[in-house]
Amino acid sequence: MLHILNRENTLLNKFIAEIRDSEIQKDSMRFRRNMERIGEITAYEISKTLNYTPRTVETPLGEATVNVIDDRIVIATILRAGLPFHQGFLNYFDDAQNAFVSAYRKSTKDGKFTVKVEYISCGDLEGKTLLLVDPMLATGSSLVLAYEALCERGGQPAHTHIASVIASEQGVDYAQRHLPQSTTTIWCAAVDEELTSRSYIVPGIGDAGDLAYGEKL
Repeated sequence: MLHILNRENTLLNKFIAEIRDSEIQKDSMRFRRNMERIGEITAYEISKTLNYTPRTVETPLGEATVNVIDDRIVIATILRAGLPFHQGFLNYFDDAQNAFVSAYRKSTKDGKFTVKVEYISCGDLEGKTLLLVDPMLATGSSLVLAYEALCERGGQPAHTHIASVIASEQGVDYAQRHLPQSTTTIWCAAVDEELTSRSYIVPGIGDAGDLAYGEKL
């Protein structure tokens, strides 16, 4: 199942506009905060689809029954670009476990690249709800490799929610074809049509990691 959040007119669109704006992007602190805000909004939307159990709590004047999330949640992201987006999810799912994957593109002289996964920090995923959050879903190959590496290390989640800020149509299609369809839901703040020959999303936002933390060599 695919959810594209900017198809509704909400406050989310203000934050998407700001992360795309080349002038506002110059303020890295604001860029990080907007990524975090988009993570918070996406987390809220995902929360509507989770499982809930009634719980009775004591108030100063009596008892109240409240439906609380029953899922055991793990939030995973790909370093380094995913960190601000990940923080938005953690702000809302503040008792969740967390996992991290280090993946990067290893380019060749002809402009092609392969994705390498070098580091994984992951607890038990078996039967849990995995939120795999990455701001850019370009080709989809990094995300699928991260998912496979996490499952190999931590076990099979009961359900996986893939969340991105900006995705390409090709990336969404790749993820849908290579992830378990019956147990995967994809959430995108926005989906762009074009993916260049060098796998950059257009109009996109540029390099999310560089915008958040400075250019790398």
